[in-house]
Amino acid sequence: MEPETLAVTPAKAEEKTHRGRAGKPQRGIFEKVSGSGIWWIRYVDAQGRYRREKAGTWGNADKLLSKRKNEALQGKKLPETLRFAPVTFREIAAEALAWSDEHKRSKRMDHSRMKKLLGWFRDKPLDSIMPNEIERRFQGEKWAAATWNRYRALLSLTYRLAIRDGKTKENPARLIPHKAEHNERTRILTVEEEKRLRKVILKKFPKRLPEFELALHTGMRHSEQYGARWQDVDFEHRILTVPRDKGGRTSHVRLNDAALSALLKLRKRTLKTGYVCGGSAGATDWFEDCLGSAKITGFTWHCLRHTFASRATMAGADPRTVAELLRDKTLHMAMRYSHLAPDFTLDAVRRMEEKFRVNSTPVAPTPIGESARVN
Repeated sequence: MEPETLAVTPAKAEEKTHRGRAGKPQRGIFEKVSGSGIWWIRYVDAQGRYRREKAGTWGNADKLLSKRKNEALQGKKLPETLRFAPVTFREIAAEALAWSDEHKRSKRMDHSRMKKLLGWFRDKPLDSIMPNEIERRFQGEKWAAATWNRYRALLSLTYRLAIRDGKTKENPARLIPHKAEHNERTRILTVEEEKRLRKVILKKFPKRLPEFELALHTGMRHSEQYGARWQDVDFEHRILTVPRDKGGRTSHVRLNDAALSALLKLRKRTLKTGYVCGGSAGATDWFEDCLGSAKITGFTWHCLRHTFASRATMAGADPRTVAELLRDKTLHMAMRYSHLAPDFTLDAVRRMEEKFRVNSTPVAPTPIGESARVN
């Protein structure tokens, strides 16, 4: 008797790929429900169609997979009773989210974005989802270029993993145009705005003030701050270690007196949780509420990072130092703030003038605020 073949994908099926001794996934053998002990195989038949069959034990699955692969190589046509069961978007979405949970810091946003993608394509077979349909869905949303690109990237990742696992051959997301992002805007908090904001936070959410101060004086990303643990704080050397930053590296945050003070206040309240900010998921509803009450517009939590960088620049830090404080690989981010350090740039052009002066008579500097007279 031939093994059972899946004809309809269960709504809440959860696949678990078998992992060998080295811990690497063994392609083609998987468990639909974790811990069930019932194994399935996935393969491509002689006609190039993807099929899945229920095999029972893992040993049976291993033998059946070898048999089906040999039959495909021989061009043997399988019985019609073994009907082709198309892979749905729901299946590859679950695997993409599992991969994101293991490898990405932005996993929370991936889960949020995947909800919308599932709303569009949940039970559709992969080969029925066309690029023009995806683009039409995207165009129906009032998305900024950055949001468009993030959804495109998640969808593309989902299909790339499916191609790797032999579930499909094409990635329709790669045909969706990538939009140019014009995100050079750097909104910073003025001193006057900070005074108003502090007043509102103290009135409405006083326990949150140290969280605000820590962000303002370290430039940490939101996910880094709310994922920070007390075990990673070195008060003696004034360093907070980020085990895995945006680039997947270990990085170190320098702590000034204000940041240390904020941490000491937080420690009294959150030490038992193990997390610097108390194990909170980091929701910023309270912050947005305070911004509204303080009548501060066009500002987000991430703008505190811009504010930190701009203030460091105005305090005399050069772009290289700012880049190190921001823990960025390149100077691109730091160069956004270079115009805020006029003394350094003015000194540079003055030194150039001195070194390469050809005129025999020095030109007297024109006082600021006065117009040069032309005779």
